[in-house]
Amino acid sequence: MDQSERAQLPQELASAAAAFERYLVAEKARSAHTVRAYMGDLDSLLIFAVVEGTTTLAGLELGTLRRWLGEQSAAGLGRSTLARRSATARSFTAWATREELLETDPALRLKAPKKDKTLPGVLAQNQVTRVLDSLVEAAASGDPVALRNLAMVELLYATGVRVGELAALDIDDLFPERRTLTVLGKGNKERTVPYGLPAARAVEAWLRAGRPLLVQGGSGPALFLGRRGHRLDQRQVRAVVGDLLKALGDTAATSPHALRHSAATHLLDGGADLRAVQEILGHSSLATTQIYTHVSVERLRQSYSQAHPRA
Repeated sequence: MDQSERAQLPQELASAAAAFERYLVAEKARSAHTVRAYMGDLDSLLIFAVVEGTTTLAGLELGTLRRWLGEQSAAGLGRSTLARRSATARSFTAWATREELLETDPALRLKAPKKDKTLPGVLAQNQVTRVLDSLVEAAASGDPVALRNLAMVELLYATGVRVGELAALDIDDLFPERRTLTVLGKGNKERTVPYGLPAARAVEAWLRAGRPLLVQGGSGPALFLGRRGHRLDQRQVRAVVGDLLKALGDTAATSPHALRHSAATHLLDGGADLRAVQEILGHSSLATTQIYTHVSVERLRQSYSQAHPRA
């Protein structure tokens, strides 16, 4: 729902939705993507409430929230989506209660459906090697875009940073002497992430022989540039990595997030401490990082089943 459509809601609901959006942006520092997801969920809830005859915030009772989620479930939405929508409703009503727009929080007894325990897409180490080998071969030509792509993918896998964090990197965010970089993660939280020698060599080659050929007057300090000299955006990063993963031919993974998942899983497979991986990835909760232990155990189980004579 855009602003003009939201304005057609009853005044109290429309004003509350607009204020909640400002809260997400200004106080919670949520990303544009997260804000869109939250507001899409909230708009769905408010439209449902209006159809039921609600015109004020006081009409958002626990029963309204439960019926809304029930309708979403009946429409075939997955448990992960339902859990997110439930979280949005709870965030909104908790905020409205703090702002004294609601006397009591109707979502205190709203139970969220448990999320599906689906394992994220993870590449095998030999698959990552094949991707990087193809990039090394392309970069040998000296083409600046090929040099950039190699440095970009090496960093994604070496550090496990998010696509948005990679695209936002400036040259000054790199500390080559320590082989670390500083990223600004979710909630404007800054963290320092190490990277290895292959990534360091790829980045150095890009800065020395690739970036100078693409840089323009308006390039600024951006680490990675597009063909026209502008900062590389997330869409371009996703397109590059998506093409590389499709070329593998033996994986269902299609996005750069697969490199983040793979970095985390391979760290744990190699014996890294779970809390160290949490810090590297920038997870606020250890529970988020623990899904990668499930991935590692699943891989161990598969190896056991294939190798043990009495598996």
